Amino acid sequence: FLSARGRRELDELRERDWVAEDAEVDAARRDLAAAREKKPAAGDLLSLRGRVRDLEAARKRREAAVAALAAAAPAAQYREVREDDLEREERALGLLRERFAEWQRYGFLPSRTIVPGAKTNELTRTRGWTHWHHLFTPRQLLTNGLLLKQVETVPAMQERVAMLLGAARCADWNSRLSRWHPHGANEKSEQVFSNQALNTLENYAGRALGSLATSWTIRFVGERTTSGRVESADARALPTDADVWLTDPPYADAVNYHELSEFFLAWYDKQILRTFSRRYSDSKRALAIQSTGAGFRHSMVDCYRNLAEHMPENGFQVVMFTHQDPAVWADLALILWAAGLRVTAAWTIATETESALKEGNYVQGTVLMVLRKQVTEETAFLDEVVPEVETEVKRQLASMHDLDDRDAPNFSDADYQLAAYAAALRVLTNYRAIEDVDVTYELSRERRRGEANPLAGIIEDAVRTASNFLVPAGLPPHVWRGLKPDEKFYLKGLEVESHGDFRAGVYQEFARGFGVADYGRLLHAGQANRTRLKTASELQRADLAGAGLLRHALYAVWRAAATGEVAESLTWLRFEIADYWPQRVALAAILRSLAALPIAHWRADAAAARLLAGAVENDHV
Repeated sequence: FLSARGRRELDELRERDWVAEDAEVDAARRDLAAAREKKPAAGDLLSLRGRVRDLEAARKRREAAVAALAAAAPAAQYREVREDDLEREERALGLLRERFAEWQRYGFLPSRTIVPGAKTNELTRTRGWTHWHHLFTPRQLLTNGLLLKQVETVPAMQERVAMLLGAARCADWNSRLSRWHPHGANEKSEQVFSNQALNTLENYAGRALGSLATSWTIRFVGERTTSGRVESADARALPTDADVWLTDPPYADAVNYHELSEFFLAWYDKQILRTFSRRYSDSKRALAIQSTGAGFRHSMVDCYRNLAEHMPENGFQVVMFTHQDPAVWADLALILWAAGLRVTAAWTIATETESALKEGNYVQGTVLMVLRKQVTEETAFLDEVVPEVETEVKRQLASMHDLDDRDAPNFSDADYQLAAYAAALRVLTNYRAIEDVDVTYELSRERRRGEANPLAGIIEDAVRTASNFLVPAGLPPHVWRGLKPDEKFYLKGLEVESHGDFRAGVYQEFARGFGVADYGRLLHAGQANRTRLKTASELQRADLAGAGLLRHALYAVWRAAATGEVAESLTWLRFEIADYWPQRVALAAILRSLAALPIAHWRADAAAARLLAGAVENDHV
């Protein structure tokens, strides 16, 4: 980027000791300030002023030269690696070697080995990395280590903690696991934990010091509490009493935080011991509640029972829970029962925001459940509970529906389904026991793959109730109730497509809620965030055998779109649909629903559906 003169200027700038120059300016200012207090001779004061002026002018010239050289470089450049690039990397490696042993001894660089685990094994298996510093290039270690070294320059606890957090954030954004984000408008590197895993990459990215400014600098927003205590402890043995407990428990396919946190612990390590006098820097793996079997369930019971014992009779717990598997919710019901707790209230909140990083089949809502101590001795039978659950689910969904904004909905279909899970738990845990369920046995029993406890069926029924409650906009409820499960699945899928939601997980939930085992034949694409259903023209003649009202309508729409005429389609509908005349109103309603789809790839088929709906509505003997 630079001319021969520019390169000479750059070499001269690199040879200068900028830190010493800045320190000389500061010292000259202090001398001038001290001299003013002593009231020296005018000539001495004039000399000191001239020295400060000359030093500051020299610094401004240096800064101007740096700015001019920086202006000569483009904002972004794409090119191959050159010899001078390799020379700079060798220089970075040499600088790191000079400091490596000393910096590890003082804790400026990670020195810990990678302990085997479900997530950490991948680092060794795919790359052969055995120590945490292997996750960084020499340049990244040099940069991150220099930042962490600055912690030693400040004595105040708050500043040290803030700098430690900043240094760990820089490690997150400047590692061999930092991926390249090829966004057309803003290409950049991303953090290691753009998802909850340690992903080894072929094309990782690195950041220059200036690009780490937003990671190193932390702006704390919020009110300070006048008192409080932060303590890391095992919930199974916590001795503290409290009126309210808030928990966010792990479950089933939970994130392995106890392993992933060691990425940051490797950088904190010795700094924790020097900053906090009563802390230790060991990993918390041994305390993590892991697995999904009987041992896990019993550990969860121990946690919640202990918290219940350390709250007053009018106290409560708030549990944040996010899962979309009925078997998991059924196990949670058993855990709460055994812990002597009941669900008294629940609501769904949005916990994920839409962003380019948040891609995949992740859950966007979380259920907050209020738990209180179990006070009843009432028991029930499973067949008595089923209608109660259905009634409670309908009540819960109706209340959410009344609160929802029609123009800008706050609740998605997934939110309604999560609410159905919570409503089922509210009914189930309202009893001391269910006669048909042996809680102790079910908690201790090791289950085969796919096997669930007896409550799972009740919760699956709750989800089906929720699914049937969610009638697509514009479709009469009596028409919706008369459709087959796969027809309901298809129409709900089109509705979420029209809202711009293409997550595969949404279709998985609909399939579970409507009881559709095989829906792959209806999908045009099934990748995460690109999942969508086939249009009428893409389905064509597929799956016409035993077709219901919707499938016949889709076939007729395809023929109308292909021929530009509705006569052939109308004839097909008359002869292929049993009881065409009694079902004509329902058929027209379905066609109107298809015609109203605001989806780009449905434009031609929607226009054909609009013409066909008019023909059906005006059809007569």
